[in-house]
Amino acid sequence: MAIFRFIALVLIVLGLMLLGADVVTMLESGAEPRLRSVENIWALFSASGVESFKAWLPDILPAPVPEGVATFLGLPAFAVFGVIGVVLAVIFRERDDFGEASA
Repeated sequence: MAIFRFIALVLIVLGLMLLGADVVTMLESGAEPRLRSVENIWALFSASGVESFKAWLPDILPAPVPEGVATFLGLPAFAVFGVIGVVLAVIFRERDDFGEASA
């Protein structure tokens, strides 16, 4: 269980880092806030990977699923990683074995 708590912590920190990067970019440009999406973050590591995945996905999945995946890829990256990290942190938190009987 400790490994899942560590993964949750890493995801929360990654979400905060991505939010900070979005804020710094906004302050530098002086323009409207522009949040990096999951697709943008993936494209930083592999530009052709995103396009290949989007072209391959309709071939193997039924009709509404590729649009759902495209919607997921369009979500702000800080929110995706942060929410997944918080959910994992809540699920795998340390629990008191004694419950409320010790209170």
